[in-house]
Amino acid sequence: MIVSIFYSLGMKQNRNKSEHTLNKKMLERLIIIHNAIKAGMYPDVQKLQRLYCEQTGYEKVGEATINRDIDKLRTYFHAPLEFDKFRGGYYYSDSKWEFSLNSLSTNDVFYLSAAKTLLSRFEGSPMYDAISDVIDFVVNTQSVGKNDMLKRIAIPPAPRINVDDEIWKKLLEAVKGNMIVEFDYNGRWNPETSHRRVHPYQFLFDDGMVFIYGYSEERGEVRIFHLNRIRNLKLTGESFELPEDFDFSSHCGGGKFGVFITDDPTDFTVDFYGDARGMVKDRLWADDQKITDFDEEGKTRIQFSSTQFLAVKQWILSQGENAVPVEPEWFVEEWRKSVRKMGERVKQSSTL
Repeated sequence: MIVSIFYSLGMKQNRNKSEHTLNKKMLERLIIIHNAIKAGMYPDVQKLQRLYCEQTGYEKVGEATINRDIDKLRTYFHAPLEFDKFRGGYYYSDSKWEFSLNSLSTNDVFYLSAAKTLLSRFEGSPMYDAISDVIDFVVNTQSVGKNDMLKRIAIPPAPRINVDDEIWKKLLEAVKGNMIVEFDYNGRWNPETSHRRVHPYQFLFDDGMVFIYGYSEERGEVRIFHLNRIRNLKLTGESFELPEDFDFSSHCGGGKFGVFITDDPTDFTVDFYGDARGMVKDRLWADDQKITDFDEEGKTRIQFSSTQFLAVKQWILSQGENAVPVEPEWFVEEWRKSVRKMGERVKQSSTL
């Protein structure tokens, strides 16, 4: 039910606020038209025009607008609309048919409202604004007051996403049309500006950040680009063919550690101690993970594969002395280097 509503809204995430307002007014008209027909009023276009003005207080709309609304009911909502020549108005050939928005249950409204709360981590992004507008409209349409249960669902405060609206709109257009883009970019590990030609595959949302994932012609491989580091973005008008294996998740090697990946998966073994032993068993970190308790040694070992070695290293470091990598050896050495540097920082800070 909820999915059909969002499809029927025909929502485009790059619409501006005025376009959202028009869309909402259109849905208000559809609801008024439906209620009049369902009530057995057999309304014609002129009567529907009057009803709309009376119930909303808006100025009169044209006959062409009402006719388009009637066509939308048929096309998008599959309403069994017929015109009775004898009564001079519209009716439903199937009296049991219900308009999707009118048949939302209380639970549907609750979950739509809850979805907005769960999406609040992405507040400040164009995607959140677009989805939030539609959820607000659908929920308000039901004339349902705030459910007290919504206060029992919360997202802890987190840094807000800050995405340039123009960058978002252009990339959204490029993704939808499989269009090559060009832009200047400063990477996280390479601060020098470079020019890129990219085939954008997917938007990635991770840890309060938005990325575009796609094929970089300069590098000859797929790369990830932070939207906030993109400058001078241009749509080339040139198209590309989307590969079958474009989905980012298929390149994670089974790991679930965020956006930064390498080409080949690595088999990791990590030992956890203290209170981290319980933490590591609370989640699914990788598709092939194997967890073993060694109670006599006071540790829990996890073995898994992933292409996200940098995120894995940060994960281990975040547990301090309670996490120690065991394999592979090159990764263990990377972890040791980081720990040694941390120790050097500690010594430096103690001399200040």
